[in-house]
Amino acid sequence: MIKSLGFVASSACLLALFAGATATSAVQMPLATLAPATGANVLRAGTQISLRTNENLVSDKKLLRVGQRIQLAVAENVTLNGMIVIPAGSVATGEVTDVRYKGMWGKSGGINGRVLSVRVGDRQIRLTGAFDAKGTTGTAGVVAAIVFIPVAGFFVTGTSARIPMGSFVKAFLDEDIAIAAAAPVVVAVPVVAAAPIVTAVPVVAVAPVVPAKLN
Repeated sequence: MIKSLGFVASSACLLALFAGATATSAVQMPLATLAPATGANVLRAGTQISLRTNENLVSDKKLLRVGQRIQLAVAENVTLNGMIVIPAGSVATGEVTDVRYKGMWGKSGGINGRVLSVRVGDRQIRLTGAFDAKGTTGTAGVVAAIVFIPVAGFFVTGTSARIPMGSFVKAFLDEDIAIAAAAPVVVAVPVVAAAPIVTAVPVVAVAPVVPAKLN
């Protein structure tokens, strides 16, 4: 019986050691190495990006000039394979390429510009795209003025061109953007050691030996 109890105790110790080793190996499991970006993880040039203007633009000599940089923002996330490549709100930059101011004889104002780039983190990504606006001409007013007073048409002007803040601007990627697959999140789940199994050994009562009486 003593040998049986010793065997049970040894088995319980082995089970506990095995469970502890399993818990240690689960915590120390190495992370998988990510492969370089492949063709499937490239956002191609020509991909459309929705932008919004971050300021009011008016074709006024005091407010706008050729070569002036303007600020825009990405209107919605640009994604690839379930990952966000260019987040909404990223700052983009544009440039005014032409300004026509309103003038006499019903001349209206005009604005032309182009999209240059967008910044994502510490990277500047090239974009392409254009935007423009035109004011209302005063041609009808000029004609009416000339009918009554020939010189009056000189003083009739058109309106300035305006691009309000928040206006939509369509842009496109001007270069390929390669990205790496996102690393999977590995959560170590602790392994709880199983309680040792103790087998109850029934104790058999041994009848006392009664010495035989000698006649």
